[in-house]
Amino acid sequence: MANTQHSTETAKTRGKQQLEPNDKHPITVAEFPGRVRVAFNGHLIANTANAVRLQEAGYPPVYYIPRHDCDWRLFTPSDHSSHCPYKGEASYFHLDVDGKRAKDAVWSYAAPHAAVSRIGGLVAFYPDRVDRIEAD
Repeated sequence: MANTQHSTETAKTRGKQQLEPNDKHPITVAEFPGRVRVAFNGHLIANTANAVRLQEAGYPPVYYIPRHDCDWRLFTPSDHSSHCPYKGEASYFHLDVDGKRAKDAVWSYAAPHAAVSRIGGLVAFYPDRVDRIEAD
């Protein structure tokens, strides 16, 4: 039986692989019960008690943060995009703080695959492109 949930293709995703989490590549998405803070160039750029924690296979956890809990004035849209077969199409943002830029430091899935739909519209940060990500 075909999975009708994923049968509609757009021009952007046509021909790109789409995979479901499984025993060999598990993905869990859950509300994070603590607070997450992200800093760059000496500024607190994100601070939330509403983060979502995504744990994918053997990778370190990723915290996805609601946009309204970020200092959006410091984000600049990037032309960069990427495709994850498990999550979908990601768009990117640079961080610009006091003359210092972190290129493509932030990503977001506007319309992620159904299995990870909870991260839709939230943002995540590359740990090596910001000063720190604190989750407590």
